[in-house]
Amino acid sequence: MVRVKRGNVARKRRKKVLQLAKGYRGAHSRLFRVANQQVMKALRYSYIGRKKKKRTFRKLWITRINATAKLHNLSYSKFINLLKKSNIDLNRKMLSQIAVIDNQTFNTLITFSNN
Repeated sequence: MVRVKRGNVARKRRKKVLQLAKGYRGAHSRLFRVANQQVMKALRYSYIGRKKKKRTFRKLWITRINATAKLHNLSYSKFINLLKKSNIDLNRKMLSQIAVIDNQTFNTLITFSNN
């Protein structure tokens, strides 16, 4: 049986993990075993976070639209319904930007959707 030396492979793998663990506190950034666990956990959290981010932003946009629509005595759901009926296709991100930045355009959208 031929002897296989894995020095380079193992070192590269450990270095890669420790590089990812940079900035963690204490042994979590220095010792491979602990760092490996923390990196795996961090990668799981980052995957979950990427999914959560989409929900959080949509929630924020809806809150902003609702707050601005309330100023015009409309609820969010009624406002969206009016937009759909009048074939105004703007996504919630754009609507919230308009609500925050350009109030006059938002007023115009409400008048167009009411007609």
